[in-house]
Amino acid sequence: MKKDFSLIFIILGLSALLFGAFIGLLISFIYIFPDFLKDYIPFNQLRPMHTTSVVSWIILTAIGGIYFYMKKVEKLQLSSIKLAKIHLLIFVITGVGIYASFVSGIMGGREYLEYYPLLTIPILLGWILFGINYFKTMISQVKNWPVYYWMWGTGIIFMIFHLSEAHFWLFKSIRSDFIKDITIQWKSYGSFVGSWNLLVYGTAIYLMVKIKGDDSIGRGKTSFFFYFLGLTNLMFGWAHHTYIIPSLPWIRFVAYGISMTEWIIFVHIIYNWKRTLSQEQKKINLVAYKFLIAADVWVFLNLFLALLMSIPSLNYYTHGTHVTVAHSMGTTIGINTSILLASVAYIITKIYKSNVLLNNKVIRIGFLIFYISFLVFWIALVWSGIYKSIWLINHANTSFGNLHESSYPIFLIFIIAGNILFVGLLMITLPMIKFLFSYNLKSASMFVAKCKAFINTLKSK
Repeated sequence: MKKDFSLIFIILGLSALLFGAFIGLLISFIYIFPDFLKDYIPFNQLRPMHTTSVVSWIILTAIGGIYFYMKKVEKLQLSSIKLAKIHLLIFVITGVGIYASFVSGIMGGREYLEYYPLLTIPILLGWILFGINYFKTMISQVKNWPVYYWMWGTGIIFMIFHLSEAHFWLFKSIRSDFIKDITIQWKSYGSFVGSWNLLVYGTAIYLMVKIKGDDSIGRGKTSFFFYFLGLTNLMFGWAHHTYIIPSLPWIRFVAYGISMTEWIIFVHIIYNWKRTLSQEQKKINLVAYKFLIAADVWVFLNLFLALLMSIPSLNYYTHGTHVTVAHSMGTTIGINTSILLASVAYIITKIYKSNVLLNNKVIRIGFLIFYISFLVFWIALVWSGIYKSIWLINHANTSFGNLHESSYPIFLIFIIAGNILFVGLLMITLPMIKFLFSYNLKSASMFVAKCKAFINTLKSK
């Protein structure tokens, strides 16, 4: 048995999560010590390293999970193993190029995609290869697709389109028109996030189906309604991000309504699933179950915050503050990361054919540390944003330096919580990486041993 390339995607994803969290930790110290690391690697290089790493965690782990579920769980014959390995190789080489771009300062891209723009070409090629492999495999071997197959397939298609769209600014006709440029930029980013959400939420529904052993979850009307709602959000939900662009207010309100409704339906799906699970079903995949429930809690918290942010009079003051960052972090860490950690936990259970994570005290303690510290971290961000909004109203004529000094206690809580959060994350992910890495090494050793045995057999003849 050769090394499983799908697990390599996941190991790289977990590594990207740890690296991104570590960079985020370094960035947090800049709030109190503005000159921290300034002479070595400035903030404008650290920040894109952080965002790119976290996005890489989501994308690599989602892709690795999809490949694994297709091959190992559904027992589908992948259209081309070679294409999948080329896909992995392209992403690894491009990843090295992206970090080299950040470290050297040779960037030039836009927000969230700040690396050297030409590096997007191999990324797109990787997604195209993934799409070819996925659809050729599915169309030839699967009839009557459940909802998660539709979500994965749609996410791949729109990822290719919106990643391309995010670089339309390279054309002079777009770049020279400010309103057109900024509209396409934020529209593409919103839809880009919506594309990976389809991959992640599709994974969540897949896990619910497999943990319960009930395929009707993936074929029910509610799940397909959620899919079409998510697709609508991907296409139109971006509109509430474009505040500085002249547009009718109802467009933003409708966009907010769509995105809020999507979360409500998702909460409903997880709630019904959790309610109908037996104790035995929970126990078999307890770690994955706990991460899915954590995702449900964070959907609720983020929904509450997003509803408050959608009130025009509040949004006027909070948009662009740390309240917006808290909303983003709640989605990325609270929801997406929880679902993907559930996916990794389920995969480890499958490859070892037992719940090896169940009795791992490090992961259990890390789980509590991670989510309690993240809640404090999230509250500190919201508090910081509200404080800044109030300060701007009452001290409009004073300097931002005064704001920064008066925010010191909040930043201190923010940094302490961030440090503890990182420790909790280490306690969760390092054992997972160890299990995956050990399995791949074991598989590679078995393959080498078989080759040696075969050679010895030939020699004896």
